[in-house]
Amino acid sequence: MHYPAWKYFLILVVLTISGLYALPNLYPDEPAVQITSSSAGTQLTQGILEQSESLLDEAGIAYHDGDFEGNSALLRFDTPDEQLQAQDVLRQQLGENYVVALNLAQTTPEWLRSIGAKPAKLGLDLRGGVRFVLEVDVDKALEQRLKNVSREVRQELRREKVPVTSMKLLTDGMSLHFSDTDIRDKAQRIIQSSNGTQFNLQAGIDDQGPELTITYNEATITEITQYAVGQNLTTLRNRISELGVSEALVQSQGSNRIVVELPGVQDTAEAKRVLGRTANLEFRLVADENSTYNGGIPPAGTEAFPFGSLDGPPTLLQRQAIVTGDKVQNAQTGLDESGRPEVNITLDTAGGKLMQNATKTSVGKQMAVLFIENKQRVSYSKDPETGETIETRTPYADIKIINQANIQAVLGSSFRITGLDSNAEAAELALLLRSGALAAPMYFVEERTIGPSLGKENIEKGLYSTQVGYFLVFLFMIVFYRVFGLIANVALAFNLMIIVAVLSILGAALTLPGIAGIVLTIGMAVDANVLIFERIREELQEGARPKSAIVAGFDRAFSSIFDGNITTLLVAIILFSIGSGPIKGFAITLAIGILSSLFTAIIVTRALVQLTYGKRKNIKKLSIG
Repeated sequence: MHYPAWKYFLILVVLTISGLYALPNLYPDEPAVQITSSSAGTQLTQGILEQSESLLDEAGIAYHDGDFEGNSALLRFDTPDEQLQAQDVLRQQLGENYVVALNLAQTTPEWLRSIGAKPAKLGLDLRGGVRFVLEVDVDKALEQRLKNVSREVRQELRREKVPVTSMKLLTDGMSLHFSDTDIRDKAQRIIQSSNGTQFNLQAGIDDQGPELTITYNEATITEITQYAVGQNLTTLRNRISELGVSEALVQSQGSNRIVVELPGVQDTAEAKRVLGRTANLEFRLVADENSTYNGGIPPAGTEAFPFGSLDGPPTLLQRQAIVTGDKVQNAQTGLDESGRPEVNITLDTAGGKLMQNATKTSVGKQMAVLFIENKQRVSYSKDPETGETIETRTPYADIKIINQANIQAVLGSSFRITGLDSNAEAAELALLLRSGALAAPMYFVEERTIGPSLGKENIEKGLYSTQVGYFLVFLFMIVFYRVFGLIANVALAFNLMIIVAVLSILGAALTLPGIAGIVLTIGMAVDANVLIFERIREELQEGARPKSAIVAGFDRAFSSIFDGNITTLLVAIILFSIGSGPIKGFAITLAIGILSSLFTAIIVTRALVQLTYGKRKNIKKLSIG
């Protein structure tokens, strides 16, 4: 009975690496409050940390190890309840000049962190946090795309000297009228050649004369929908990154919904306010008629919007925007000459050219910055028949002018927006612009909050279930297989260590379903050992020598163990590829557990049996029950 030396070396390497990367889980992150400045670029000093500590002392909230990490102050606490109390106190006392956020502080020793070892991440159900389901307004995305296309169509026909008598936007396209059928047919050929793959074109005649109806085809509608959801996913991830929320989950659900999970975040109002805002900017020229406009119906080609006092007359702007927010490349807060907050904006190359072309002939005129935010008004009514409460959501746009100034020279790619009320408003506007504009408005359709105390309870229950499962398996193996059962239990302990280490290395979030996958793996791991041990028993009953029975038991049980685990692994892969959220968590731990149990049940167990019986001579009996 011989076992290769390289397998002992492999086991030693795997167990050493697994031990190192599983070790940080004995040093779990502790609750903390992070304090940063609401103005970008402002350096915090020791004074803010001392002030925060003094405020917590006055409130009777225990804390420890206050220090700086980067450009933020960090205060640590023993319990999540103390963390939440401290956040409330500091937010109220420090004011809007500082952002006070919940965080988790590392306690892992520096020598472990230097090799990249860190605790396994905890999912929403174990750590607490908020979960939102947002619905993307696809109709609004189609409408926005249609406005841009209609402008391009009109410009293209104008270049080709094709006069259009009228243009009307439809829900899924546009209607154009012409003076005669020849001009209409020429316009159809032009549009067909440049945009034929996007639209269905239908010529006809109605009360207003020759008409050309242009509607989106199904492929284009699908493409716009997918783009809107995809762009919103990217923007949300950028916003969450700007907010500093780690281990967040942002993924699509169905055709037009997005699921957002923010572990560790308890302030749902703040999260909803930042994530759900569809903030966009438009730079427009102030209309020449503005000086004589006092309200009423705006002249053709213009629109009126409020600026400053609501009691005053609105400002008249040209309908055509110079540049929109999707051309913004960067946005940072600062202070103007009077010490008032401002946002410095940098446009991309295309946006800079558009701005330059528009301002060449507009020096001396005024340009306004239009802030557009899509919101949703919620109203409730009673169903007259059932008496149930009916919730009605009505989308609307909150549009206002936030800045209006004279154009003193030809402008390029750099701007600044002044006239903001506070540093907090400037910081939030810069964040929304910097992280990207949403392609379409989104509305919250579901909200769920899991408190940190519930997350702690879930962790305790998960650990308890794992301990009970391991203890019962331990007893079963000892009772039925004696020394071989003890060997299997040692291998099972190594298996758990490997699973935890791999989760930590991959950075996969551990959830309650993930713990269920680990518990299931415990049973499956010893199942492989049961097959081997029963095979050894059969060999002994047929008269084989003890050492020969061990070799035959491992060799002949291998194919059954391998086939059974591979089929389960395939199921785990399928669950991971088509599932979401909790299902993915279960699939990940199940897949890791299957691979590690194959390693421990076949290689590690065999090595331990070899160390126990390999050097002994004249073995008459095996302690296998």
